[in-house]
Amino acid sequence: MSAITVRVPAKVNLQLAVGPLREDGYHDLVNVFHAVSLFDEVTAAEPFDVNPSAAAPLGVRVEGDLAGEVPVSDDNLAVRAARALADRTGRSYRADLLIRKSIPVAGGMAGGSADAAAALVACNELWGLGLPREDLMEIAADIGSDVPFALLGGTAVGTGRGERLAPLETAGVFHWVFALADGGLSTPRVYGECDRLREEAGVAAPTPAVSEALLAALREGDVRALGQALSNDLQPAALALRPSLANTLAAGREHGALGALVSGSGPTCAFLAESAERAHELAALIKDVDGCRSVVTASGPVPGATVAG
Repeated sequence: MSAITVRVPAKVNLQLAVGPLREDGYHDLVNVFHAVSLFDEVTAAEPFDVNPSAAAPLGVRVEGDLAGEVPVSDDNLAVRAARALADRTGRSYRADLLIRKSIPVAGGMAGGSADAAAALVACNELWGLGLPREDLMEIAADIGSDVPFALLGGTAVGTGRGERLAPLETAGVFHWVFALADGGLSTPRVYGECDRLREEAGVAAPTPAVSEALLAALREGDVRALGQALSNDLQPAALALRPSLANTLAAGREHGALGALVSGSGPTCAFLAESAERAHELAALIKDVDGCRSVVTASGPVPGATVAG
């Protein structure tokens, strides 16, 4: 095969419980991931050049409105993923990667992690490696905490630093509105602010635990109960760093969202709607809120990184 295209979803965190800071610099987490129908596409292709020895083993290009915000160097997570896959085999491989961006950059929806997962699947196919999904999950966990879920998709609870996953039973489809903000937020900075706020308040970091109310709402497909059970321990830190997000969250609640929270480390705000029709109505009502660059609607759960037909 000369080219493989993989479609990979964004995620929203239905619950993000942040525990104490560990010696390795990470926090213990309980992270309930939910994959939604907002997708990036990554194509891995055999390089076309007249002098293969002069070309970089792994090249990357980015297309889309957000292309200028994505690095096209060795720091790109998709490049790092492809290199890790090649290293796993002990051989040298070449590929040109094309990323078509729709997932927000630095928006708390794991766009970079999604691209890494897609690159793993695409290069595994392009290079004819035939590695099973379990092996790709191991490589993914070494690249970043959110990468394994982008491979898995659906709805799952992540523990450890979020990389140990257990799929969750869900019923029905849930409809979302995402308010995308101008600019991004640095995930390490948000976690650091979370630690600072807790220390300032004299509050010890709790041992994270999954919400039983959330699990029950997912099992039963109860959208109203799910809206009430949404939670994110990083939200106060994201609001401290980006106060305008409070207005966005308030506007969504005022216009009928069943639940509202900052997605992951932000600054994207996520709103749960009762139906697809209500999601589109809500999107129209909040699109002009100050600090909101644009809005998109999506539904979930959806599968993880998948080779496009």
